[in-house]
Amino acid sequence: MAKEQLQVLNALDVAKTQWYHFTAIVIAGMGFFTDAYDLFCISLVTKLLGRLYYYDGSSNPGSLPSNVSSAINGVAFCGTLAGQLFFGWLGDKMGRKRVYGMTLMLMVICSLASGLSFGKEPKSVMVTLCFFRFWLGFGIGGDYPLSATIMSEYANKKTRGAFIAAVFAMQGFGILAGGMVAIIVSSIFKGLHPAPAFEFDHVGSTVPEADYVWRIILMFGALPALATYYWRMKMPETARYTALVAKNAKQAASDMSKVLEVEIEAEQEKIEQQETGGGNDFGLFSREFVKRHGLHLVGTATTWFLLDIAYYSQNLFQKDIFSAIGWIPPAKTMSAIEEVYKIARAQTLIALCSTVPGYWFTVALIDRVGRFSIQLTGFFFMTVFMFALAIPYHHWTLKGNQIGFVVMYSLTFFFANFGPNATTFVVPAEIFPARLRSTCHGISAAAGKAGAMVGAFGFVYAEKGIGIRNTLIIMGVVNVCGFFFTFLVPESKGKSLEEMSGEVEDQQAVDNVV
Repeated sequence: MAKEQLQVLNALDVAKTQWYHFTAIVIAGMGFFTDAYDLFCISLVTKLLGRLYYYDGSSNPGSLPSNVSSAINGVAFCGTLAGQLFFGWLGDKMGRKRVYGMTLMLMVICSLASGLSFGKEPKSVMVTLCFFRFWLGFGIGGDYPLSATIMSEYANKKTRGAFIAAVFAMQGFGILAGGMVAIIVSSIFKGLHPAPAFEFDHVGSTVPEADYVWRIILMFGALPALATYYWRMKMPETARYTALVAKNAKQAASDMSKVLEVEIEAEQEKIEQQETGGGNDFGLFSREFVKRHGLHLVGTATTWFLLDIAYYSQNLFQKDIFSAIGWIPPAKTMSAIEEVYKIARAQTLIALCSTVPGYWFTVALIDRVGRFSIQLTGFFFMTVFMFALAIPYHHWTLKGNQIGFVVMYSLTFFFANFGPNATTFVVPAEIFPARLRSTCHGISAAAGKAGAMVGAFGFVYAEKGIGIRNTLIIMGVVNVCGFFFTFLVPESKGKSLEEMSGEVEDQQAVDNVV
């Protein structure tokens, strides 16, 4: 099969793991580090925002109204969904590299702006926060299809899954960093501005300086993105885009000769043959695409949608679940800044013990076990542990049983990340044609964010309406559906991108005609 490919693409497929692979992982991965930090750090400060802006003088600390809480948690996902569709399409039209810089600068600017506000009234602060978090999400959305596509097109056949999964695994460190930054910032402010617990002093428990805490935590997300901007702009365009989409074999060979440090011949004639031979020039809305990749796109989009309903509900509302089982003390017994510290500590522990290891188990095993097996196993165990939490829920809330609950809850995170949370990101970057790869990944990712919005908006109302136990049961059922939709997704382990997308077969057909 390899001989039918362009030499530059074959060179990429068989290349040994080199320094440039690790450079690409770090450059693309830092975008995901920032994405996860920005998306999840908001859950650390929502209770503080409630105390600062919605305390009404009663005997309970202030809390965000349900509609405001849903908006703050969900608006970034609305932006992310729009960004995934828009930048995914743009990445196929303008090239991966050109669009890559736009998304990063948008993330930097909006991270900083999220910590600012127009006016001091609760409404103006929340509207400002929601506005900039929408555009922050828009930039983050572009990072999904572009990072996945760039990494898949740079990687070799043998370790491609591990490389793409490693980029995605940087999310785990982003979540961990969010918790650690919140711990450090809240510790510093707690030391500089000590305050009594709410039950002893309703007003004094929330010091005015606490307003800086949430702003600093949100604005910190700009730093890692800014640090990698220069290196991201120095990366050459991927050879697959340059050769297969832009039809410039000479530039592709030149770029990859420098990267791989080998001499590669430019094969413009072969590209022209492909163009005149046709067969692989169908569009996204064509009958040919539906016939070849329609079920694949349904599979990648649906599994990502179902996963994110459960996954983002779990992540964004950890603090509520921990409070419900008594793992975080009642709000009345803490000052505002101390509450941020306790929530951050709990989230960091979960990230350290289950989220981060789960990602790296996937990196280690994805090219041995395969994407399909890991995704099925992940959905299966997420279902098992979700039902194990939900059915005897009353038992877990009793004194002395909380540690068991936290262990089980951690295992659902572990199998999400050593499972569909990683594979749903990897597979869409491998199975679609080069000129539609970024678009199809963007569509799949956007379906995931639609699921995240269902989780973010729906969980608030479900928790209040039907209780945490029934909500956990619903999440278990969602995971069962994800298990069965996985059967629509093909295995891509050990195959070249052109084999998976059918571009090799099309080239053979062209050669036979010629």
